[in-house]
Amino acid sequence: MSTSKVAVLRTTPETVLDDYQRLCELAGLREALDPSVTTILKDNISWHLLYPGANTTPWQLEGTILALRNSGFRDLVDVHNRTVVTIADLGDRYNKFGPVLEKYGVPRLYNFKPEDMAWIEYRPKARMAVLDKIYPDGIYVPDYFMGKNIVHLPTVKAHTYTVTTGAMKNAFGGLLNVNRHYTHTWIHDTLVDLLAIQKEIHAGIFATMDGTTAGSGAGPRTLIPHQKDVILASADQVAIDAVAAAMMGFDPLKIPYIAHATERGLGQGNPREVEIVGQPELANERWGFKVGANLGTGVGMLLWRSPLKVFQKLLFRTPLVKVFIFASETYHDRIWYPLKGRRVTERWKRESPWGCLFESYPGDA
Repeated sequence: MSTSKVAVLRTTPETVLDDYQRLCELAGLREALDPSVTTILKDNISWHLLYPGANTTPWQLEGTILALRNSGFRDLVDVHNRTVVTIADLGDRYNKFGPVLEKYGVPRLYNFKPEDMAWIEYRPKARMAVLDKIYPDGIYVPDYFMGKNIVHLPTVKAHTYTVTTGAMKNAFGGLLNVNRHYTHTWIHDTLVDLLAIQKEIHAGIFATMDGTTAGSGAGPRTLIPHQKDVILASADQVAIDAVAAAMMGFDPLKIPYIAHATERGLGQGNPREVEIVGQPELANERWGFKVGANLGTGVGMLLWRSPLKVFQKLLFRTPLVKVFIFASETYHDRIWYPLKGRRVTERWKRESPWGCLFESYPGDA
């Protein structure tokens, strides 16, 4: 395996766009991607509501677009996905992606709209750990993704189900359809299988990761935001997740999706074996983040990871799943956010320099 490289920089609201461009150059963006094909920008909308640390930031999107354009990548497109609990158009609006995409003439497509792309059966060359068993009738991926570059745009945050979430988890929404909740019992090996598929279908893979406001606790939505002022980039999806996990305070090789991907030769999950460029000393920071759970994710863990998982076909593959979707939406959007999340967000917009930068972007939030 060639040497894995992750770029890490400290940044400020005044320099962040220039810093993203330098970051991508340091991480080898030109070498990782094919300039002759379309490049997909796969944004991360963990929550359609604005909440610090949860979603791709507008400066991350803009800085990455500038880096690609300056490196000769002209044919760019942003792709949204949906989940059973997020609404893509609201996420685009509340997180101010639209004005950035319009500024640079980058169209947006949706992986769930038939007029944009179709889901086709794909037979991976790599041995699958779980996906062929979860989907015995066939693994389906969007036809539009075939042969194109992809640039993932995750944030640095903890996750109730996977400890951390980053570049590898960002493929979850793009490559699996709305029934991807079938995989949650086997989520770690699902992410590894998806990375193996990505390496087969994409011309090149790259990621930028925003840690300007990073999230501890019950991610990916009800986080505790912390100002960290860091950004990362890499062509190795395992390495960038491993370095970010270590900075958050976790042992990457004890996180199954990182360890299993490393074992399968899909990337380097041992930070000691990764070349850190930019400001290498930042990779030695340890923030002491924790993994948490809220009412919604706690119930999910009970149903997917406890002996109750024997009932998951009944609960999640029949119309009964609508009960859990309604309950999650009610808890997150109508209870937790009005009672707590909105106050956290408004304080961030007033007091954090990153919240002030967010407010400077046009659009509704």
